[in-house]
Amino acid sequence: MLLLLEYIFLGIVQGLTEFLPISSTGHLVLFRQLFGLSEIGLLFDTMLHFGTLIAVIVVFWPQIKQLIANPFSKLARLLVVGTIPTAVIGLAFEDYFEEISRTGVTIGWEFLATGIIIWTVESMRKGHRKFDQINYTDALIIGTLQGAAILPAISRSGLTIAGSLLRGIDRSDAARFSFLLSLPAILGACTLQTVKLTQNPLDTATLIPMVVGTMFAAIAGYFAIRWMLKIISTGSMKGFAIYVWILGAIILSLQYWGG
Repeated sequence: MLLLLEYIFLGIVQGLTEFLPISSTGHLVLFRQLFGLSEIGLLFDTMLHFGTLIAVIVVFWPQIKQLIANPFSKLARLLVVGTIPTAVIGLAFEDYFEEISRTGVTIGWEFLATGIIIWTVESMRKGHRKFDQINYTDALIIGTLQGAAILPAISRSGLTIAGSLLRGIDRSDAARFSFLLSLPAILGACTLQTVKLTQNPLDTATLIPMVVGTMFAAIAGYFAIRWMLKIISTGSMKGFAIYVWILGAIILSLQYWGG
């Protein structure tokens, strides 16, 4: 029962924080360390990503259906261009960033950096370029920022939305493009992890709790996307900046006083 509750908790955390600008990996690392949760392992990590992938597909199914019907459309090409730097950065520095994620030694500073990024872009002049005006340079820059978010407590959604806003893209369209760009990134991560799983024996004893946790990740991810789209259209992200600043300060204080 305890294992099931742990997996449900981690699923909810992953689903919410994947799409809110507060870093999913950073939160998973934090909760494991602070509350003594067991390592989720590669299999569950893959399933959590699959859960968030389902959330993106459900919310953006009309656009995804168009992508399937028109695989060479402008949007499809933009997503390919945006995914290339993400893949290059991820594959080139995979081992290094996996070690950083495992130890969690840098997440305090990264949460602070995420807050600075969010606060800065929220303080800028609002952009007016619409979704159909996004170009290949935009996609390349935003995709590079998505790759930089491989650092555990740097928010992928926060950094890509920030990049879009810096390029003068309308807030709502910035969020839409950010979430659509996450689709090939998450799919690629799932594929890479699945390949690794074939090289290791599966632990089927925890499969049911993992499936339940994945379902909660998908449900939480769905509501997180809907909430984020509403916030960025009519509200402010500065509350998220304050939250990660407080979180980063607490982590650094604990690391300092804990030796």
